[in-house]
Amino acid sequence: MRKLAGLALIVVISFAFFGCAKKAAGPTEGIGNSLVLYSSMTENDLTNLIKGFAEVHPNVKIEVVNGSAGELTARIAAEASNPQGDLMWGGLNNSDGDTYKDLFEPWLSEHEVDIIDAYKSNNGFYNLDHLSTTVFCVNTDLEKELGLNIQGYADLLNPALKGRIVLSDPNSSSAAWNNVANIMAVYGNDSPQAWQLIENLLRNDMVIVTSSSVCFRAVGDGEYVVGLTYEDGASTLLKSGAKNVKMVYPAEGASSFAFGLAVIKNAPHMEAAKAMVDYLQSPEGQSYMGNALGTLRFTNRNSQYDSPYLPPDSTINWVTRDIDWLIKNKEQVLARWNQIYTSIRR
Repeated sequence: MRKLAGLALIVVISFAFFGCAKKAAGPTEGIGNSLVLYSSMTENDLTNLIKGFAEVHPNVKIEVVNGSAGELTARIAAEASNPQGDLMWGGLNNSDGDTYKDLFEPWLSEHEVDIIDAYKSNNGFYNLDHLSTTVFCVNTDLEKELGLNIQGYADLLNPALKGRIVLSDPNSSSAAWNNVANIMAVYGNDSPQAWQLIENLLRNDMVIVTSSSVCFRAVGDGEYVVGLTYEDGASTLLKSGAKNVKMVYPAEGASSFAFGLAVIKNAPHMEAAKAMVDYLQSPEGQSYMGNALGTLRFTNRNSQYDSPYLPPDSTINWVTRDIDWLIKNKEQVLARWNQIYTSIRR
């Protein structure tokens, strides 16, 4: 895929997958034989999506461009007059509202009717396939060295964690916005308590990074004690066999965004893009992905899967997000975040 001159993107890993070992000539069921997928999802997520999709559409060659939500939406906007991608998966959540309506096709999968009501599309172009719940990824070796038992937000203010907590930038990272939204859900939208916690975390030298994956990978590597992150990222470490990390659902409360995928407006491989959306929204696709990954919660009420790396719902203190408030107030929340950040770090 060509690089855009003058666009500050760090995309990036770009790699291609082929449907399967079988090589048959011609398009698959009229959907063509190529697809360019923009995604902020993990390599494990992508590998399994492509493997599952290949069982249904074996002749589609898929190129993946990996990056953060901010990088990818900026790239799609820059390419609007000559789209290079077909589909975006990940980084798109139900608090975005109509923010990206000019980037994506107003199109929903035929399986929308089977999506759990709370996670049906609220804008007509996001197909919401999975949940992303906020968690702390904790390095248990470092936690033990410091004599800590990290259970909730209050514990993150311990001076022993000064400079040893990491969060991505909520201005560009959907994972970080997810965490800010959880703080609002726990302490009250725009409440003094929510903003005081954010200020106190920044005053405890919480490190802000550009990549959401740092918030679990660098914790696993021992660079930080705690990463404010999301289930899928942290649980992927557990799936890989990591023994030095744990997921902590904040004692004060945890909540989720519904994340999904959308077809890029005027996508060059439109039918292939829609076929992938249909696959990922179907009960068969979500059952396959749920069992293959074990690290995501999905949205189709008819899907069936086991999640061995995630705790049952009953063990988590769930709080409810006001999605409409988050849509309406995201800009002002980020503006205040930036003001506090600048005042502390200048």
